[in-house]
Amino acid sequence: MGLAGQHEVDGGGGGVGNPRRAFGDALRDARELRHAGKWTQMQLAKAVRTSSSTISRLESGEGPVPSDLPALLDQVFTTDGLFKRLYGEIQREGFPVHSRRRIRLEPDAASIAEWSQTVVPGLVQTPAYAHALFRQGDPRASDSEIRAMVDKRMSRQDVFLRSSPPDFSVVICESVLRRTVGGGDVMRDQLAALLAHGARRTSVVQVLPLSSGCHGLMDGPISILTALDGTVIVYAEGVRSGAIIEDPNAVKQLTRSYNLVTASALSPDASAQLILKLMEAP
Repeated sequence: MGLAGQHEVDGGGGGVGNPRRAFGDALRDARELRHAGKWTQMQLAKAVRTSSSTISRLESGEGPVPSDLPALLDQVFTTDGLFKRLYGEIQREGFPVHSRRRIRLEPDAASIAEWSQTVVPGLVQTPAYAHALFRQGDPRASDSEIRAMVDKRMSRQDVFLRSSPPDFSVVICESVLRRTVGGGDVMRDQLAALLAHGARRTSVVQVLPLSSGCHGLMDGPISILTALDGTVIVYAEGVRSGAIIEDPNAVKQLTRSYNLVTASALSPDASAQLILKLMEAP
């Protein structure tokens, strides 16, 4: 399936297109149609170490799904990842409309290439770095709302936990690494996370030095996603907007610009040395 393919999950009871409803329906079906005998909500709650009120709420399609629960449900019902997949759909639906399609495409990508001259890209952000960005961007949001936004962003990083993770490359402007976000400790942890990503066998982290001059991607961050069948799309992101670019000529031009940026960037080893130097700076 190409990257353009959209994934819908049918959890029964009209759940198609509504992942939260599908999760609740699947949970009720699994509990009531359990092979070894129907469970009450209280019995299921005990099996997955939660409350019966939580199970009732989830089956009614209300409120957030605890992040550790889907894996436990798959374990007790031996559902081969069904609840984790449904949870992933719920998480993706929580993203802004303009970015939802990109979020749906990431799990199917054979390779992901990112460029950013503004912030560390979401796929390699630490929770504390993401929290600082969200808090600054929405000062009126409650603490629980900020935590939910951070959790959604971190859920995207599950792509690196796949048995065969995508080839991942990222080029970050040096200015991003020199801009302190969330304080010194938060920034040092973020730089350490970039070093860890750069040490992965399937990842490449590069820094574009400030001395590199003008280039073709100065207008904003982009992500280039390539599917297993070779289909390539580009996601271009603005402050409050984003767009999927599929026109072959535009994709070719942007890919060329990205290749030129990587050629102008420091080598992975030199990039790691610069990141380490910035980590150790007082």
